Amino acid sequence: MILSMTGFGRSEGVFEGKKITIDIKSLNSKSFDLSIKMPLRYKEKEFEIRKLLNDSILRGKVDCYINLETLDSSNDVNINHELVKSYMDELKKISGDGPDYEYLKMAIRMPEAISTRPDELNENEWLLLTELLNNALEKFNNFRRTEGNILHEELKRNIHNIETYLSMVTPFEGIRLDTIKEKYRSTLNEFDNIDETRFYQEMAYFTEKLDISEEKVRLTQHLKYYTEVMKNEDFNGKKLGFISQEMGREINTLGSKANHAEIQKLVVMMKDDLEKIKEQTLNVL
Repeated sequence: MILSMTGFGRSEGVFEGKKITIDIKSLNSKSFDLSIKMPLRYKEKEFEIRKLLNDSILRGKVDCYINLETLDSSNDVNINHELVKSYMDELKKISGDGPDYEYLKMAIRMPEAISTRPDELNENEWLLLTELLNNALEKFNNFRRTEGNILHEELKRNIHNIETYLSMVTPFEGIRLDTIKEKYRSTLNEFDNIDETRFYQEMAYFTEKLDISEEKVRLTQHLKYYTEVMKNEDFNGKKLGFISQEMGREINTLGSKANHAEIQKLVVMMKDDLEKIKEQTLNVL
């Protein structure tokens, strides 16, 4: 089963007047490369968050954004009105008459005049954050599966194209060898005292060098194996990459041995589809 390394997932929730938003996105990479941006209040849980992401995502260049937003209806700042007024009254007694805003500026700097909600992470908020992370990961992996299905169809089409081009090579093989034999025979006819036995020995040697039957068999096996791995194995991106390299070697050898214009054209078309396979395989998990 094919999974794409490209993914995206978002989850949102509210805890005590704060909106928590989690975005997870990834692109292809040879290894697991994770970047997390989060508020300071969640830093103590960074190790647990990283492990959760690593266990689920496995591979790719991953960005995780955890955003904390104070809702309009909530208020993290608490002004102790009675205490501030008391500070102002005492300041007036000491300094005499003066503008109230000057006393206010001094009063709000006094101890406990302004307080904020504690910024420590409690257990209930951590449980919600974990739930949101799992929800974002579920959406992220669903995205990967959807993209993987699209990749699967594209790869199947490219594999089928190569199989078709390979089957079209067969009719040209006999023609190719007959053309080569006739070419050499007409050249040799220009000379006297031709040793027929030596001529056929040389032709047999040359024909063997041009024989592409082994390359065709191996390429067919690689195409079949690629399809099997793509269909039946999970997290198969690296393996598919290795198989595509082997396919490339056989196609290149076919091209070097072709010695026929039509076979060369077919080889070029095979290479075009193989490049698409290699490019798409880079994005397979």
